[in-house]
Amino acid sequence: MELRSLRYFVAVAEELHFGRAANRLHMTQPPLSRAIRQLEADLGVALFERSPTGVALTETGVWFLRDARALLEQADRLRAKAAAAAGAATLTVGMLADSADPAAAHLVKAFRERHPGVDVQIREADFTDPTAGLRAGLVDVTLTYAPFDETGISVRRLRLDPVGAVLRSDDPLAHREVLKLADLAGRRWFRFPDSADPVWRAFWNATTPEGPLRDGPLVRTVHECLQAVLWNGTIGLAPRVEELPDGLAFVPVADAPPSALVVAWAETRDDPLVRSFVRVAGQTYGDARAQGANQ
Repeated sequence: MELRSLRYFVAVAEELHFGRAANRLHMTQPPLSRAIRQLEADLGVALFERSPTGVALTETGVWFLRDARALLEQADRLRAKAAAAAGAATLTVGMLADSADPAAAHLVKAFRERHPGVDVQIREADFTDPTAGLRAGLVDVTLTYAPFDETGISVRRLRLDPVGAVLRSDDPLAHREVLKLADLAGRRWFRFPDSADPVWRAFWNATTPEGPLRDGPLVRTVHECLQAVLWNGTIGLAPRVEELPDGLAFVPVADAPPSALVVAWAETRDDPLVRSFVRVAGQTYGDARAQGANQ
């Protein structure tokens, strides 16, 4: 039984869908299905119950998933220790400036417990690059918000956040319980740089990648977005915000699609520390796949 087979099994078990698991593993579905059937044959047990609507874990598959994850984590820890012995145990994590997520503290704690000897470096980026240096090869892994151009990048969704409008608290719309995008028509929005990822810019400006830029103050960070609203009375979309500075309000927008908090890494990168970070992030946040499927 190879570690690769276990990684295949874990991907299918977490996705509960061979097609999505194959996409996540950057392979086609037929060889993945053959690998899982071979694993079941080697073990002499059925790990999945298959049906036209998808797959489900058998009772054996449930405990096998738990032990497979533990074995893969142990293998990655051994590789990370070997890298540390060679003086190469460094992980660079990209994040968007000013976008600290409260739950990230749990991720830090869990990762440090598994890899206490790893030197973690943080690189922040502005809105011109939502991958926070990943596309440029400046970081090993990124914790950021989607959507963005995913060419050459692997993405694992951690959580879905509702999207709403950030308004000045004295704005008449700030007193509504919910808004629609049509309610924001004709308003000045904060504007992202021309060099920003077009997929990212289109999502947060509720336009199309080929559409015209919004008219409003230019912003590059979360802090600049908030200040643009506060000082100029402009508006903009943002993922759910629990706390805002005085003078600002957040109102959900019913017809705006949710934004995904994701962990992303180069699809060609095979690094035990990156794999461990991705796995710990998934366990810390809890995958949002089931949530997304119901929306």
